[in-house]
Amino acid sequence: MTLLFAPAIDPTAAFALSGDPEDKAVTGPLQSFTATEDADTKASRGDYKVTDAPVAAAPGSHTAPAAGTPNPGSAMAIAHDMVMAKGWGEAQYDCLVALWNKESHWNIYAFNAGSGAYGIPQAVPGNKMASAGADWKTSAKTQITWGLGYIQGRYANPCGAWGHSQSKGWY
Repeated sequence: MTLLFAPAIDPTAAFALSGDPEDKAVTGPLQSFTATEDADTKASRGDYKVTDAPVAAAPGSHTAPAAGTPNPGSAMAIAHDMVMAKGWGEAQYDCLVALWNKESHWNIYAFNAGSGAYGIPQAVPGNKMASAGADWKTSAKTQITWGLGYIQGRYANPCGAWGHSQSKGWY
């Protein structure tokens, strides 16, 4: 099956689920995507694939800017050690830094009055982090421990969370 896609250059652009390039519901330049029988791949075009798999960086690639070496003793250094201990590697750390720079700028006291989000990972509500330690309001290590657990459980890894944040504006 071939799916036709008209990029949404204007609000009148449309999608067609027909293989007929003469379909009048489609406007604008067409690109075709071919469905495959691969269980993990739903559709492909050249090097691009549509899958149900979690978003993750390919080994050796970066989906976020390089974070560099964190200052010893800082929240970023704590996170770096934890990310490496999980075996996620530098690319995952880079995604985590980009994500939490966006969320809280690594401020353990960051608070969003509109949502109630708190801390480095911007947990909603903040007291969810008590599951990682009673000192959740003041401890970078406790907040990072909770945040990495949340990320792993929901997005598989930091690049999965970063990718979701980039597409949805939140994670």
